[in-house]
Amino acid sequence: MAERNLKLRDDVLRETSDKAGLAGIAETFLRRFRTLAFLLLLSPLALVCGLSIGLAASPAIFVFEFVSQSTSAWPPILHYVAMGCGFALAFLTYGLSLIFIVPALNFLMPRVRAFRGPWFSLPAIPWYIHNGLTYMVRYTFLDFITPTPVNILFYKMMGMKVGKGCVINTSNISDPCMITLGDYVTVGGSAHIMAHYGQKGFLVVAPVSVGKGTNIGLKASIMGGAVIGENVVIKPHSAVLPKAEVPDGGVV
Repeated sequence: MAERNLKLRDDVLRETSDKAGLAGIAETFLRRFRTLAFLLLLSPLALVCGLSIGLAASPAIFVFEFVSQSTSAWPPILHYVAMGCGFALAFLTYGLSLIFIVPALNFLMPRVRAFRGPWFSLPAIPWYIHNGLTYMVRYTFLDFITPTPVNILFYKMMGMKVGKGCVINTSNISDPCMITLGDYVTVGGSAHIMAHYGQKGFLVVAPVSVGKGTNIGLKASIMGGAVIGENVVIKPHSAVLPKAEVPDGGVV
């Protein structure tokens, strides 16, 4: 019987849930009607993302309208130059507003927890929302302020634990709320840090810890569950695989 129950828990295509009550009903629906359930899940996420963009765009529109109206009597060439500058300033206003608005909305969302299970399961929903909000900022604005103290501020507000003196020269970070960087960690350009991975059809969300003084090289990758000690050197293009442990002073 125990062997049968273990097999059921490890069946990624299973359409039923082992949870009780309403949680079990909801998860069973999620697994049995995957396409429909996924669309239903995307709907509130799309609304949250749309709300974030709309709120961030409001001050940007004000800035552009102010510049446009203030220079409307100028000669056409100067007016167009002013409008171009106004548009650029409006985009900057939008991005900086988004940096603060998204973490505020993320704070209201369900917390992400470490887990292993099918992609279509209730614990995956907070993970999906958290990364959806993170990626929205990442793909619209974050690259323009990397590396600056502002991108570190954004990751901190999204739940990442970042020590003093850190430099983060990448926007390729997933699951920030599950990542810890010690003091004086340097993350090189285009490096990837993600606190999740796929395994035999399952989603695994596991914390990543990077110790004090570690240097993560250009385009290196660190995956979920990795524990990296202090003063470690991760060479450019190297990969720290899931659940790997790198001792203090190690080189990968």
